[in-house]
Amino acid sequence: QVQLVESGGGLVQAGGSLRLSCAASRNIFSINYMAWYRQTPGGQRELVASITSDGSTNSADSVKGRFTISRDNAKNTVYLQMNGLKSEDTAVYYCYARNGEERRWGQGTQVTVSS
Repeated sequence: QVQLVESGGGLVQAGGSLRLSCAASRNIFSINYMAWYRQTPGGQRELVASITSDGSTNSADSVKGRFTISRDNAKNTVYLQMNGLKSEDTAVYYCYARNGEERRWGQGTQVTVSS
């Protein structure tokens, strides 16, 4: 099964940018669906953005125009470029992969936005 490792989180001021990376343990070009989710303490895990194997993307209304998901199949990596960060973007961000019956989550990376 594919293993996912997130990186790139940290502390940033409001209005700043971060790029999250999700490195997969195997080739991702055949993985149907990959996504970024986020979760705050006491909150539910919510979809931030997704990308399919054909490159189609989708994102939550709250991040449209600010966050961009992309994938580099040659590097087996999915990225989340986050610009114009707001305090409400503070959360643990998780990478997710779905391919047929296979479902995998990464361990998460903390993003903290100071106002």
